[in-house]
Amino acid sequence: MIAGGTGFIGRNLTERCLRNTPNVFCLSLTGRSNDIIGGKRKPVILQGDLLDRNHLKSLLSRYTFDYVFNLSGYIDHIHYLKGGRKILEAHFTGLLNLIDVLDTAKLKGFVQVGSSDEYGWLPAPQKETMREMPISPYSMAKTAATHFIQTIAATEGFPGVVLRPFLVYGPGQDMKRLLPQIITACLKDKPFSTSEGKQLRDLCYVADVAEAMVRAALSTTARGHVINIGSGDPISIREVVEMVVRMTGGGTPMWGTVLYRQGENMALYPDISMARHLLKWSPETSFDEGLKKTIEYCRMIMA
Repeated sequence: MIAGGTGFIGRNLTERCLRNTPNVFCLSLTGRSNDIIGGKRKPVILQGDLLDRNHLKSLLSRYTFDYVFNLSGYIDHIHYLKGGRKILEAHFTGLLNLIDVLDTAKLKGFVQVGSSDEYGWLPAPQKETMREMPISPYSMAKTAATHFIQTIAATEGFPGVVLRPFLVYGPGQDMKRLLPQIITACLKDKPFSTSEGKQLRDLCYVADVAEAMVRAALSTTARGHVINIGSGDPISIREVVEMVVRMTGGGTPMWGTVLYRQGENMALYPDISMARHLLKWSPETSFDEGLKKTIEYCRMIMA
């Protein structure tokens, strides 16, 4: 069962799981499949809200799942005093409700998806052994979820593992996200606003991330661990923009017209040695290859 299985990463994880089993369930707030492919196999779509514990219990009580992936929630960097409590509840209270209603006695694996934002301003390369430094309700909720999973894994034998993906990209991503916005502007051959682009980031192709999640669910040695997921190759945002301009043959970046976010970590990229060791995983898609696929997807939906 994949909570958030109809979102960007969730759809790719669903398609990956459907290769091995027809018994895939997606828990979705909207109940819409959002064009999950999966060949002849299709997932069962369950509509439910993790914040509605009673409905969630009645919805899931009839099922026993071997593996559960929690990709629920959404990215929002709003401050607490401006409405951030809803973010805390969506990511942490939702997790508590989900685990409360699952038949955990028969659960073989639980993958909680964390965030690179848990590292806050910590220096790169960020390592799992660093103490987190959350700087928003979103990253605070993700950090709380991480510690909760580690607690019940250590004290109650819960088969949980936390994956911390850095920037995930690929075909099908929300067009409001950074990379699709840049690609769209370049395909339209328009000027577009951007920062100076000195931030160092790690971009990992979505299919590689989905593979890491499957391996984490199946791995008994990964239980209780926090594991970074990324490409392992930092790249500046300026280089990303320049690659998109070159590959599309259009677009005019207006450097410096977007200010850096207050307190933005200028170097956010992971050490992925733990993923290589515990999951026997490493990314297979180069950024050049993944970017080409993403550009072609954007070109297709704009046609």
